[in-house]
Amino acid sequence: MTAAVVPRQLDPARLGDHVDRLFRAAWALSGNREDAEDLVQETFAKVLARPRLLRGEEVGYLLTVLRNTFMSQKRTEKRRPSTVAMPEEPSFSEPRSDRSPEAMIEASEVYAAVADLPEGFRDVLVAVDVAGLSYEDAARSLGIPKGTVMSRLFRARRDVVRRVDG
Repeated sequence: MTAAVVPRQLDPARLGDHVDRLFRAAWALSGNREDAEDLVQETFAKVLARPRLLRGEEVGYLLTVLRNTFMSQKRTEKRRPSTVAMPEEPSFSEPRSDRSPEAMIEASEVYAAVADLPEGFRDVLVAVDVAGLSYEDAARSLGIPKGTVMSRLFRARRDVVRRVDG
C-alpha cells in the first residue's frame, strides 16, 4: 500500500533552483542553445501564469511542462510556414571562459544527437540523463512504466554514442 501524496503549491521563488537542469533538458530537446533559452523562458511563463499544485517533485513537474511546451511549439511550427531574415552582419556571442572550444563543440554534437532521437527515446534520455530524474520519477512524469524507461534509456544512450562517434 502506498502513502497518499499530499498536493502542495509550487513555490515560484524556488524556480531559479532548476534553471540549469531545465536549460540542459531544453537544449537536448531542441538541439540548439537559442531555442533552449526561449523554451525555458516560455515554460516559466506558463508555470508562473497561475498557481500550481504539485503531487511529486518540482523538477519532474517542470520537465513535464517543458516537454509539453516543446511539443506544442513543434505542432505549431508544422502548421505554419516560417521564414528567417538573414542578419546584415554576423553577430558573434562572447565566448565563455570556463569552457574550451573543443568541449563546446562536443556538447553541441551531443545535444544535436539527442535532439535527433525519436521522441520516446529523446524524452527518456532528457528526463534521466539531462534533468537527473530517477527512473521512477521519469516514468511518472512521462506516463510510462519504469521498465520502458530503462529499455528506452539504454537504446537512446547507445544511439547517441553511435551518432557522435560516427
